[in-house]
Amino acid sequence: MSNLPPVTKALLIINGVVFLLQFLLGSQFFFPFMLWPLGGAEAGGMSFMPWQLVSYGFLHAGMFHLLFNMLVLYMFGAPLEYTWGQRRFLTYFLVCVVGAGLCQLVVVSWSLAQGGLPYPTLGASGGVFGVLLAFGMLFPNHRVMLLIPPIPMKARTLVIALGVIELIAGISGTRSGVAHFAHLGGMLFGWLLIQQWRGRPPFSRRPRGGGGGNVRRF
Repeated sequence: MSNLPPVTKALLIINGVVFLLQFLLGSQFFFPFMLWPLGGAEAGGMSFMPWQLVSYGFLHAGMFHLLFNMLVLYMFGAPLEYTWGQRRFLTYFLVCVVGAGLCQLVVVSWSLAQGGLPYPTLGASGGVFGVLLAFGMLFPNHRVMLLIPPIPMKARTLVIALGVIELIAGISGTRSGVAHFAHLGGMLFGWLLIQQWRGRPPFSRRPRGGGGGNVRRF
């Protein structure tokens, strides 16, 4: 932990402390901080509040959920923070968390309209999947080793494979209870933010006269 940059270290510590409080105080104490659908009393007496778009990203449903997210953040968050700096990395992570939450609200609202039951969403996975996407974009040829199965592959290949798996799982409904479209939402908003920082489509405008402009890229 001593070699970790400050934002990555702080995120790991905050998530660990909050999970410990969940264990000690019980999940019901944290219901107001989970991401609830737009439904008011219909959603088990809980309603959506704006702060939930951030707070839900620091809660976890179990030890494995926490350990997976924190392991990915530990492995891939630090290189991004060293590359971007503290402020940009924190901005990126929070944008991915909020973006994932917004996408999840849309999915749950559609599910409720089809007669589904309301349920809360929690976990840092939206931010973590955004971190994975950024790592794959900034270090596409860096080789990473999967844990299960232990197969080495390029970071770009890993990101593409994860995106496809999440899309298929979300559409097919496999592994119910997992917010696949929130994961994809974190990746989508992360990609949009990186494209905006790079001045690339869908945000860039082709300069007249063929000039390249003074765009800072990374």
